[in-house]
Amino acid sequence: MKLALLFGGASYEHEISIVSAITVKGKLKGFDLSFIFCDQDHRFYLVDASKMKATTFSRGEHLKMPQIFLTNGGFEQRGLFGSKMHTMPILNIIHGGDGEDGSIAALFDFYGISFIGPRKEASMFSFDKHYTKWLANSLGVKTLPFEAITQDKRNAIATPYPFIVKPSRLGSSIGVSIVREPSELEYALDVGFEFDEVLLIEPFISGVKEYNLAGFSARGEITYSIVEEPQKAEFLDFEKKYLDFSRSSTVAEASISEALVKQLQNAFKTIYSPLFEGALIRCDFFEIEGEVYLNEVNPIPGSMANYLFEDFNGSITKLLGALPTKKEIRVQYDYIHSISCAKGK
Repeated sequence: MKLALLFGGASYEHEISIVSAITVKGKLKGFDLSFIFCDQDHRFYLVDASKMKATTFSRGEHLKMPQIFLTNGGFEQRGLFGSKMHTMPILNIIHGGDGEDGSIAALFDFYGISFIGPRKEASMFSFDKHYTKWLANSLGVKTLPFEAITQDKRNAIATPYPFIVKPSRLGSSIGVSIVREPSELEYALDVGFEFDEVLLIEPFISGVKEYNLAGFSARGEITYSIVEEPQKAEFLDFEKKYLDFSRSSTVAEASISEALVKQLQNAFKTIYSPLFEGALIRCDFFEIEGEVYLNEVNPIPGSMANYLFEDFNGSITKLLGALPTKKEIRVQYDYIHSISCAKGK
């Protein structure tokens, strides 16, 4: 079965995407894999499997590889004596901007390319944590209270200390700070605004239980991963999350009650269906006094959350066989023809 891994992109998480793609490559067996790298200037390169290592991209070696171009149905490799088409489903592993903000989804829809990943509408709600909370709350899934602030509102924060400051449209804990007292606030805001124009302010709850659950839908049935309780200090910082992107061994299942597992799965299903059809996502939850709260949605989780699935290879195969299709519209020009006939032209 043919499959291409798409990675890179113009994003603060560009390097993480490379690490994810390399990890996923090692987890997928029995596929006829291709590798498409998107650089920061939005040029696409067809990467040889033997060159799938981080230094290939940090040293610019990809520039010597064939450049390919989006066209109807796939990618075109152009040469002096003609062109070659590359048509296969795409596994979108571009984290952050481009991959998760709807840009790639819109391009693939436009060019009629089949892909695993969030669609445009799902990207809109999951890329911006502000909108994710709106979505969850509208569906009856609880989230922590929050404030969304911009530069002109930085002096009007009402949330009591301690609280967390996080960029609204960024992952991997980049730009995230815990603020315990007023003397720490200005620096935390400066860091956050380096990465985004909108910051979320949320109460920081020490010792809160956190659980991760991934899954996808295929032919109307959701396949859930195991539930993981991530090991952390106060929160998962960039260093710890960066290591997650290279994980390839299945993690230990959280030791929790069946009732809590059901709560987490029900919340996941409520968020997933039908908005995220065609994507494998991971939802990160808090559990506070027996209640489940959505923390965030990862529409393209690091290394596709392979470490949460007993059979990641089989999961991708199953998802590939049930991707949503876009209704094809064929223009007939009936209206223009009818007008022309009426005018005798």
